[in-house]
Amino acid sequence: MKYDLIAEIGQAHDGSLGIAHSYIDALANTGVSTIKFQMHIAEAESSIYEPFRVNFSYEDKTRYDYWKRMQFSIEQWSELKRHCEDKGLEFLVSPFSLAAVEILEKLDIKRYKIGSGEVNNHLLIQKIASTNKKVILSSGMSSYYELDSSIELLKKNKIDYSILQCTTSYPTNPEQWGLNVIPQLKKRYNVPVGFSDHSGDIYASLFAASKGAEIFEFHVVFDKKMFGPDSTSSLTLKKVKKLKKGLDQFLISENSKIDKNNLNEFKSLKDIFEKSLCINKDLKKGHVITIDDLETKKPKGKGIDSAEYKKILNKKINMDMKKWEFLNYYNLNK
Repeated sequence: MKYDLIAEIGQAHDGSLGIAHSYIDALANTGVSTIKFQMHIAEAESSIYEPFRVNFSYEDKTRYDYWKRMQFSIEQWSELKRHCEDKGLEFLVSPFSLAAVEILEKLDIKRYKIGSGEVNNHLLIQKIASTNKKVILSSGMSSYYELDSSIELLKKNKIDYSILQCTTSYPTNPEQWGLNVIPQLKKRYNVPVGFSDHSGDIYASLFAASKGAEIFEFHVVFDKKMFGPDSTSSLTLKKVKKLKKGLDQFLISENSKIDKNNLNEFKSLKDIFEKSLCINKDLKKGHVITIDDLETKKPKGKGIDSAEYKKILNKKINMDMKKWEFLNYYNLNK
């Protein structure tokens, strides 16, 4: 098995095409397989009644203005896609409107990511399904009833899909990770299941791997102090590399089963660290061995194995012995 590591730039570019390209260059050296963006077309997905239209930055009067500033032209998106592919990375995008899907089809992307807030948007899902492209479905805001309904739509269109366990909270605390849901999703849908992380650190994804996650999505930012709605829930580039290393090591461990009964590779170590019986005082011939006469010393094999001490209790020694001499069966009367 090979993990799919999806680094989400999302809105971390803050509307700057140059910064977006800088993220691609930086992430190309971290070991991720996919770079993900979000495509927001303000006019197509937002209205004046949206409660999210609040002033939350120095630059934008409303969230609508923010989404407007995040937009790129189709030519700019094409450049970003080409840059990703030149770096050997898949270009993945979450569309938030039908208009965005139409642009992404012109860009000929390989697969779609459906965000948690769009699971009940059956019109959008149908539009995506009509492309016959693969789909990654995030489950952050959905009950099983809602997931079943959306997945049934994908199945009817014979779409190859996977699901991400996700908690829509930024940042996500440990009690919110929902790692128990990963095996539930695997059993219920029998498709690849992953984990979309908003914790801002590597631990949730590493623990998700132990639950069977195969896809890992996480937000990335150059520095957590940067402006943006996802900064506190993102990984820095250094953390991304650390996560990749941790997942690689976990995968090696998973594929390397240990037989506790096969001790061949430990034989030399056992000879060094295991111990033999010796006596802890001078003893005269004919002395009856008690537990108070015994000590254990390295290495194994110089005397009777320490595990066999009960076999020699109440036995008489057949010669005088000096303190710290190893005790062997030939020292004992038969």
